Amino acid sequence: MVVELPLDEEGNKVVRIGHSPDPDDAFMFHAMTTNAFPTPGYNFVHELQDIETLNHRAMNQDLEVSAVSIHAYPDIAEHYALMNCGASMGEGYGPMIVCKKGVSEDDARNNVIAVPGLKTSAYLGLKLAWGECEVAVVPFDEIIPRILDGTYMSGLIIHEGQLTYVDHDLDVLIDLGKWWNGRTPNWPMPLGGNVVRRDLGEEVMQDITTYTKMSIEYALKSPKEALEFAKAWGRGIDDETNEEFVGMYVNNRTIDYKEDGRAAIRLFIKEGQHIGMIRNDFDTATMRFIGEP
Repeated sequence: MVVELPLDEEGNKVVRIGHSPDPDDAFMFHAMTTNAFPTPGYNFVHELQDIETLNHRAMNQDLEVSAVSIHAYPDIAEHYALMNCGASMGEGYGPMIVCKKGVSEDDARNNVIAVPGLKTSAYLGLKLAWGECEVAVVPFDEIIPRILDGTYMSGLIIHEGQLTYVDHDLDVLIDLGKWWNGRTPNWPMPLGGNVVRRDLGEEVMQDITTYTKMSIEYALKSPKEALEFAKAWGRGIDDETNEEFVGMYVNNRTIDYKEDGRAAIRLFIKEGQHIGMIRNDFDTATMRFIGEP
C-alpha cells in the first residue's frame, strides 16, 4: 500500500529528511536545505539528530528519508531501501580507537571502551576487529573529553574526532578503515547511508533519490557556500579541518557507491551476521540500491 504524503500550502509533498548535524551531512544536504535548485512537487524538511537516534527512529519508521548506519540497515530493510547516493565510506581511514600516550592495545582491550552507539557501524567494526570488549555508550562528542579526564582509558571516535584527536596528543591503537582495507580487496569501509521509506512507492522513492544526488553534486561543484554552511556543525573546527573532513566523506563515491562500495556493504553485513551482530535472515544478495546504474 502506497502512503500519501501530506501537502504544504502550495500543494507540494512534504518529505522529512533526518540527518546528523555533522559537516559532511550538512554539506551534502546544503542545496536541498536552502532551495538552491528547484524540486518541483516536493518540499524537503530537515530534522537534525545524532546517528544513533536516527537509527532508532528508522526502526519506528518515523521519517520518510534518513541517514542511518550500515550496521543498522538490516533491522529496517523491510521498510526502507538504501539509496545509491549519500554514502559515508572510509577510503583507507575510518573510526579509530584512541587513548592517552602509554596505553597499550592490551590495556585498552581489558578496560571499558567508550563507544558512540551499539548500532553504529563503528561499533560493528570494533567487534569485527577486536571481538568481545566491555564498552560504555557515550555521546560521540564527549568521548575525547572523557578520555582526557580519565573516565575511560580509550574510546571509539567518529566524525571530525578522526581529525581533531591529534590536538589532544592522543594515540591511535587501531584505525578501523585501514584494518578493513587489509581484510578486503582494498574496499572502502561502509559507515553510513541514506534510506528512503518503501511505502512511498517507486516513483516517489526515485524522485527523492534523484534530488538527493543533485544536492550532493551541487555542493561538490559549488563547495564554497556549502563548506561555510557545514562549518556551523563542526563543533568549533577551523576552515582547513572542516574542508578536510568534508572531503573525506563527501566525494565521487557519495554520488555513486560504485560496484566495490556495494560489494563492501554486502560483505560488512555478512561479517556482522557471522559474529551474531546482525540478523541471519537478512539476504545481502537481494539488496537493492535505489538509483543504481
